[in-house]
Amino acid sequence: MARVLSLFRPQPVLALVGRRIRPLCRMSMDSRAREVFAAAVEAVQPDTVIRQSIERKDDSLIIDGHKFTLKHNLHLVGFGKAVLGMAAEAEKIVGDHLVKGVISVPHGIQQTLKQHGKEHLLLKENSRIKVMEGAKHNLPDADAQNAAEEIKRLASELTEKDLLLVLISGGGSALLPAPIPPISLQEKLDVTRKLAAAGATIQELNTVRRALSFLKGGGLAHHADPAQVVALILSDVIGDPLDLIASGPTVRSEVWPEEILSILERYKLLNSMPASVNDVLGRPGPRWKENKDESDTSGRVLNAVIGSNTVALKCAGRRARELGFRPVVLSPGVCGDVRLVSKLYGLLARFAYSLVEPPPEIAVEVLKLGPEVGVESWDLCRTMQVLDEGRTEGWGATCLLAGGEPTVELTGKGRGGRNQELALRMGLELKGLELPPNGPVFLSGGTDGQDGPTEAAGAITDGGLYEEAQTQGLDIDKFLTNNDSYTFFSRLSAGQRLLVPGLTCTNVMDVHMLLIPAIPINIR
Repeated sequence: MARVLSLFRPQPVLALVGRRIRPLCRMSMDSRAREVFAAAVEAVQPDTVIRQSIERKDDSLIIDGHKFTLKHNLHLVGFGKAVLGMAAEAEKIVGDHLVKGVISVPHGIQQTLKQHGKEHLLLKENSRIKVMEGAKHNLPDADAQNAAEEIKRLASELTEKDLLLVLISGGGSALLPAPIPPISLQEKLDVTRKLAAAGATIQELNTVRRALSFLKGGGLAHHADPAQVVALILSDVIGDPLDLIASGPTVRSEVWPEEILSILERYKLLNSMPASVNDVLGRPGPRWKENKDESDTSGRVLNAVIGSNTVALKCAGRRARELGFRPVVLSPGVCGDVRLVSKLYGLLARFAYSLVEPPPEIAVEVLKLGPEVGVESWDLCRTMQVLDEGRTEGWGATCLLAGGEPTVELTGKGRGGRNQELALRMGLELKGLELPPNGPVFLSGGTDGQDGPTEAAGAITDGGLYEEAQTQGLDIDKFLTNNDSYTFFSRLSAGQRLLVPGLTCTNVMDVHMLLIPAIPINIR
């Protein structure tokens, strides 16, 4: 048992940073938290995930355990915020076997990458891939629709000898708008907005959106038939559901018009639909019946999630271990109101910091909160067991990691985002937990580098935040009421607690981190 436990104890106080070695004793908890977050982001860089997912062996590609023969027969399409870097790396790997490519990326992304010194994520001048920018402000527009038409045209011209490599990342849905004629793009947008305003669920919205689109819900794979389709996906959705990421263009989703009519009727919108929508929904039978034979394309489509919050947390845990922490991943699917999420993390911190056996009521409350924030009871029990063993057996410092995408109830008009508000609320939850002097530190950051309409990705907090705010005349409750977390952290100690990584070129939702130092033996 002693040998097993020793594996989890912090290793000698040295950590590799780049090619240098520096003593951890000189690194603050804040610095170590930032390094762990940086490792999470680095793990899901667009070029990194492609390089780790595609293996080139002579004239073959190995992807997700499957072998594909290259005979100058590879075509490439892509859509999403991270797709440009994914495409650049993919072209390096496949070389002249690439015949042609078309990608739909956010407006201005190429110039932005140049300005931030990210040239390695840009295509070479002689690239065979056409870059089309669109979807200003992350909304479908005419430019994005033109790109979708080109992608559809490329896919439709393929034969059974061709291989279509599809690159997908967050934001792909807005960059691939292809309403079924005679529906216009504006009409399709109006329908989904009316449903959202009426209280339709995300599942219902996606069902309607897919039914009115040529390419969503498996439409792209259908148009590429009979070619082999391989989709590499960088997920920005909790649970990595293939049919929801970019609305599942390579995932067959058979939708019947009757199902859509039922949803519209449920929200009393049936009589307010444009004539074009009624025309499309009036066509009999399931979707895809009209253009090609109803053959099942599933055997010729491979969907592989190559980057996700889970991947980011795994690499963050590896870096935490190098920095002297024992990592434990709670869940990559945290959701729900940030007030409940912060309450859960606060309870776990107090559970870990109990000098004697934690009061049973803490565990009971943790398990009660779990379902409300998307965390399974089994994961909570496993995490509490690790925290308890660390406390009683002296395993040392612990790094609790989680991810997901919580929500914020807007009650004010301030600036901020869910990560900064979660960090601010955690400052209240950790109040009084300053034992030992290096008390627990909490970080919440968006892997896309932007939290709400601010330059920050999130913020870092600890048990001393409340007192520090009082000293500087900042009323935390007022800032929370106004949803003004960015202004709070900007004013507090000249913004030193803000997390500002800059352009990250990726997005796998958020990373939450609670660093719990070892409690000295003389205190225990």
